[in-house]
Amino acid sequence: MAFAIKKAIVPAAEERRRFQRVKIHLLGRYMLPDRREFPCQIINMSPGGLALLAPGIGNVGDRVIAYLDHIGRVEGRITRIIDNGFAMTVGATARKRDKLAAQLTWLANRDILNLPEDRRHDRIVPRNPIALLTLEDGTKMTCRIIDLSLSGAAIAAENRPPVKSMVLLGKVNARVVRNLEEGFALEFIHEQLAETLEDSVTAR
Repeated sequence: MAFAIKKAIVPAAEERRRFQRVKIHLLGRYMLPDRREFPCQIINMSPGGLALLAPGIGNVGDRVIAYLDHIGRVEGRITRIIDNGFAMTVGATARKRDKLAAQLTWLANRDILNLPEDRRHDRIVPRNPIALLTLEDGTKMTCRIIDLSLSGAAIAAENRPPVKSMVLLGKVNARVVRNLEEGFALEFIHEQLAETLEDSVTAR
């Protein structure tokens, strides 16, 4: 019986090493222990770890919280420094690892086969993420744009307007379509132009 238990434990200990990393290009943001935030680009990822290009690099062992496009929130620790970035672990339950594996398979296949996005337009991280949001009652609040596309944006803010309410992001009319873990998602009433998108949403 003891031998059977020992055999069952061995694969779990080796689980992280067995994960195959896939090359993907995802945008996101991450926060270091000193609470500084930076945009990033993921270059490869597995359910157990990832490597990213980043302007702000912490130290090996530092805890990192990241919000990745299509993936969501991940946490882990820096394992090594690479050129213009770092590699980190991904802390997750077995269930979340299974979900991550499915997401990564879909993302890798999408890149290989040029499948259409599940969103209508590619998302970008704006150069200036701070914007002014005007609510239906005229209240104004400062918010942070997590990412945006020609048809909508993900917003980080302490206060969440009601779903389906109308707001103004900069000078762009939008509707709140759902809540996110750290804020909410907006859908623009009219599709925006790529050339003027960032200026329009950050206009005061």
